[in-house]
Amino acid sequence: MKGIVCAETNRFEMLDNLPEPAWESGYAIVQIKRVGICGTDLHAYKGNQPFFTYPRILGHELAAIITKIGENQQGLRAGDQVSVIPYMHCGSCIACRNGKTNCCTDMKVLGVHIDGGMRERISIPVDRAIPTNGLTLDQTAVLEPLAIGAHAVRRSNVQPGETVLVIGGGPIGLGVMAIAKHSGAKVIAMDVNEERLSFCKTWAKADEIVNALHDPSKGILEVNQGELPTVVFDATGNAKSMSGAFQYVSHGGTLVFVGLVKSDIAFHDPEFHKRELTLMGSRNATREDFYTVMEALSAGAIDVSSYVTHRVPFADMIEHFESWLKPETKVIKAMLEL
Repeated sequence: MKGIVCAETNRFEMLDNLPEPAWESGYAIVQIKRVGICGTDLHAYKGNQPFFTYPRILGHELAAIITKIGENQQGLRAGDQVSVIPYMHCGSCIACRNGKTNCCTDMKVLGVHIDGGMRERISIPVDRAIPTNGLTLDQTAVLEPLAIGAHAVRRSNVQPGETVLVIGGGPIGLGVMAIAKHSGAKVIAMDVNEERLSFCKTWAKADEIVNALHDPSKGILEVNQGELPTVVFDATGNAKSMSGAFQYVSHGGTLVFVGLVKSDIAFHDPEFHKRELTLMGSRNATREDFYTVMEALSAGAIDVSSYVTHRVPFADMIEHFESWLKPETKVIKAMLEL
């Protein structure tokens, strides 16, 4: 079986002798058809990903076809198209018992803690498969990154008519914007790149845009009638941005860190207390969040065709991967086709 292994920092290997996955009860063998490339893969390749060891098969944004499965409560059958929930939770820890499987104390994420989907076939627990027979393969593969945005929005308890600021116009930030907008919120998008801000406006239907390089505090107040937003999402994964995000939240508001940074974050406590801010971390997603994205897709609220900007055959990935790290290639979502 063919697969791509990240052997060490800055080095991939294409192998053709990987072992076939073994089938067992409660699991399904799936044929991988699409693999989305995300920031986690880029950080892992460059050696900047927390909780990571080498060698590792990357890939957790997956579209697949079931090739072998036993009897199951979901009614899944061989031939069904599925998205894969890549978060392998234990089911017994305090987080899992409280329904927060996305932050299991013994979390194993495909392509991060355990080998992922950059190979022809993998075995997954049946309860990690979501049927997507009504979606395209591309839509199926991007359910996972968009579900991360949906989880952050749900966690923040954004209400219709509420004003939110989303910092960072990358794939995750765009998902936050699209789901927040679909939920009825007024969305302000902030980034340092004017071209990306234009994309936030057209693709995510952001109501307003603010360039973070040009006095962002003033810009936010100007586009929001002199008030700060009640909910701020930081999806940059940048320590400076995350520390600075506290100043953009209204009194009594909520700040949600969606992006992950391998660093400490500091804030000024008197200002934090004066505003009685709520600070939240948002990690991964749950099955509910995947279905939220599917509903938004069905409603026409998310255009996957322009979200996926680059695609290559699986066999050509290694020669293209380095280029996706460069800002000038303007990658939003790269997709591998098998």
